[in-house]
Amino acid sequence: MYAIIDIETTGQSAANGKITEVAIFVHDGFKVIDSFSSLINPECYIPDYIVTLTGINNEMVRNAPKFYEVARRIVEMTNDRIFVAHNVSFDYRFIQEEFKRLGYDYQRKTMCTVRMGRKFLPGHKSYSLGNICDELGISINGRHRAAGDALATVKLFEILLEKKTQKETKQPPGQLRLF
Repeated sequence: MYAIIDIETTGQSAANGKITEVAIFVHDGFKVIDSFSSLINPECYIPDYIVTLTGINNEMVRNAPKFYEVARRIVEMTNDRIFVAHNVSFDYRFIQEEFKRLGYDYQRKTMCTVRMGRKFLPGHKSYSLGNICDELGISINGRHRAAGDALATVKLFEILLEKKTQKETKQPPGQLRLF
């Protein structure tokens, strides 16, 4: 089972930034079986360049839940699941840092659709989410919003799982490998 995740943040640094939006799609290897999406009140100012990029402004998050109010839901949805994201280290570090601020050591196995893309879909000029989705015909409804990007990552992940399965069926028995 997989938890495919995307977040939006107040900046690039997990140590100094905060999450402004989270989306999680639980995937059983065949289809999405559960989902969660919410704006998050970062309890700090959202810089103008982030507002321009994401469209998420300070007024939008003013009455949104704070991270600690959705933390339990995130734990439950990702427990015993592989944490999947496009450029997973970014999303994972931010979520780990938010949990660290709450005194909780958040640990999950991770999987990166950028690395998977390079392995199972070689030859693309760029593996950024926008570019790889354009090249594969995956539409992103809500670019730089957590739910839109996470759902595009779900579609990309399904293509990658199919490519992985095709590659494995061509290997001799006993040679199947995880990512």
